[in-house]
Amino acid sequence: MHPSSLILRQETEADCLPVEELTREAFWNLYRPGCDEHYTTHLIHAHPDFLPDLTCVAEVNGQIVGSIVYTRSWVVSDEGERIDTATFGPLCVHPDWQRQGVGAALIGHTRALVEKQGYPAILILGDPHNYCRHGFKTGRDLNVSTPDGRFPLGLLVLELRPGFFAGRRWAFHASPVFEFDPAGVETYDARFSPKEKRHQPSQDLFAMLIRAVVD
Repeated sequence: MHPSSLILRQETEADCLPVEELTREAFWNLYRPGCDEHYTTHLIHAHPDFLPDLTCVAEVNGQIVGSIVYTRSWVVSDEGERIDTATFGPLCVHPDWQRQGVGAALIGHTRALVEKQGYPAILILGDPHNYCRHGFKTGRDLNVSTPDGRFPLGLLVLELRPGFFAGRRWAFHASPVFEFDPAGVETYDARFSPKEKRHQPSQDLFAMLIRAVVD
């Protein structure tokens, strides 16, 4: 259960830097030595595909302890029909507040907002261990692939209109904001207080997961 004092609200412009600082803290050394998720968030905040009406923070006693950032994405059917969808990520919770329901609260709260805006689905690239309990399914089960026809293990779909994907094959297209020059990460990270980069086992697991596909 999340704390009773938890407040969920839309992110404001004043929250941008605190959210990027939080994101850096949450992802540091998790998937690679250091991280790039805070830089991704920085780029999203200035990108046309940013969806501020869906982007929210979790706050406890005036401190931001969680964040979920949304971007516009889309799917294209095998017949060429393009439909806009919503994608979240990064989703993060401060290490001191993890495993207390904060992330689940952010997903549930924003799912209702996405449905209200009429999107048929939320599509993400993430670890199934974290999202299956929220109703996400592998893209393979709903016949949603990457543009090159592959079904990565981490391509996950939350269908908001039951049966929307049935009967056709679909390709998922994420915003191009995620295709950035890695060299920019180091330049941007220099704005923050130094942190030690190191290897840890979660990075090895991530390296396996991103190469896994579903048959």
